[in-house]
Amino acid sequence: MSASTAAAAITQGDAGRLKLSGAWSVHRLGTIEAQLRLIKPAADGPLQLDCAEITALDTAGAWLLQTLLIRLRGSTAGANLSGLQPAFTKRLQVVETQLQEMAARPSATAEPADSRLTSLGRGAADAWEEIFALLSFVGETAIALLKCVQQPRRIRWRPILFNIREAGFNALPIVGLLSFLLGVVVAYQGADQLRQYGANIFVADLVGVSMLREFAPLITAIIVAGRSGSAYAAQIGTMAVTEEIDAMRTLGIAPIEMLVLPKVIALLIALPLLTVFADALGVLGGMLMAHQQLDVGYAEFIERLNKAIVVSTFTVGIGKAPMFALIVALVGCFQGFRTRGGADSVGRQTTRSVVQAIFLVIVADALFSVVFSALDL
Repeated sequence: MSASTAAAAITQGDAGRLKLSGAWSVHRLGTIEAQLRLIKPAADGPLQLDCAEITALDTAGAWLLQTLLIRLRGSTAGANLSGLQPAFTKRLQVVETQLQEMAARPSATAEPADSRLTSLGRGAADAWEEIFALLSFVGETAIALLKCVQQPRRIRWRPILFNIREAGFNALPIVGLLSFLLGVVVAYQGADQLRQYGANIFVADLVGVSMLREFAPLITAIIVAGRSGSAYAAQIGTMAVTEEIDAMRTLGIAPIEMLVLPKVIALLIALPLLTVFADALGVLGGMLMAHQQLDVGYAEFIERLNKAIVVSTFTVGIGKAPMFALIVALVGCFQGFRTRGGADSVGRQTTRSVVQAIFLVIVADALFSVVFSALDL
């Protein structure tokens, strides 16, 4: 093998001196890069790099050599280069200039820092885009539901029954417990105030109206949003990440009919029934606390409750439940379909589904209150 084609090599010379030899070209560098990383600065002065035996130097070799010089010169001892041919020296200087320019200019992949106004505008644009996407998703779901109504054989009853069990029956313990405790809290907080005015019996009005009109449907919707809405987003999001939804479209199966409609229909059935269950447990909790704190007998409580509660009090609370069910189911499924990337995206969209569903449920409840007040209900 001739000297001009010998592979690049590094040998130890005298103390504090390294000999660089061979062809420092892209095809002859071999394992030289690993050797360069092991070179340490000299302890007793600048490290001497003897380049007299370098027979060839292309851009790749010049880059490796210049990178070594920058690293060594960054230390306290430094490094000196000697014996390099004039043509190779010019090439090394070109590479040095390019490295300096690259270090001076900002990274091409780094995005400039956004101003607050820019961030606000981008956030508003993203919010509007998501709102319109949600409205589009609601429209697609409505169209799919109309098709199923026109052709009942398209309705998938088994997934509907499965989701009724998961979102409805399996949620009875947590909904019942929290509603019972909420009734206890409402009665306990009102007990002291009612006792001061000798109006102990009116605790039935307080518990009955507040639970049936507001607390029972609201707490039930929030529990279902955290329990079932998150499950919907996680399930659909995982299917989106693993490309199962794309496979369904390839097979001619409409994902909305298969994944969304059964959940929506099941929750439309389950949430009003859960609300009735929450009404009963909430009133029961309030009645027990009224008996303990205000000495209101069970018969007296029920008799006063019958006078305080009218049909509209019950129907107002139940009437909210289907709307809350639509919000929870649609938001959960919508965020699931928006999942992109990997597992971290599934978790992110699941969190967003819960937050957005609870927010929209509370907004809807506030709008219901305004409308019912205007209608004197």
